[in-house]
Amino acid sequence: MVDVSEKAVTTRTAVAQGFVKMSPAVVRAVKRLKNPKGNPLEVARIAGIAAAKRTAEWIPLCHPLPLTHIAVTARLCQNGVEVRSEVTATAQTGVEMEALVAVTAAALTVYDMCKALDKGMEISGIVLVKKTGGKSGDFFRRAGAAVAGNHKNNPKKTTWSRGR
Repeated sequence: MVDVSEKAVTTRTAVAQGFVKMSPAVVRAVKRLKNPKGNPLEVARIAGIAAAKRTAEWIPLCHPLPLTHIAVTARLCQNGVEVRSEVTATAQTGVEMEALVAVTAAALTVYDMCKALDKGMEISGIVLVKKTGGKSGDFFRRAGAAVAGNHKNNPKKTTWSRGR
C-alpha cells in the first residue's frame, strides 16, 4: 500500500457511472416491476452503497476509508439502466475506487436481478466522471466522452480535464 501518512486530510469526492444495456422486453419488465427477484433498481442502489463501504476488501491495495456520504442511483432508460454513484470522505487519499466499486456492484446486481429474463445484457461504460480534492487536483470527464448511455459500437475517444 502507498504510504499516505504525510498527505493532508481533505474532503474528497468522486462520481462514477456505468450502464447495463438490456432488451426492450427487459426494460418493460423492470418498468412494470414484473421481475422474479423484485425491484432491481432499489436492490442495486443498496448493493452499491454496501460495496463502496467494503472497497478495501475488493481491491487489495486500497486504503480503508471513513466514508461520510455514499449516494447510488439506478435510473431506467430507454435501452437499459444507468447507474451513478457519488462518494465523499474526509481523508488522506481519494475515493475514486469507492465510487467505481459502487457502480460496478450496482450494475452487477441489475444483471443478477434480471438475468432470468435475458442473459444477453451488457455492462459497459464504467468510468470516473469526476473527482475533487487532494494533492493531484480535480478531474472532470469532458462532455461527449464515451460514457454510460452515450456510446455506440465505436465509442468516441475518451477525453478528460484536470483542474487545479
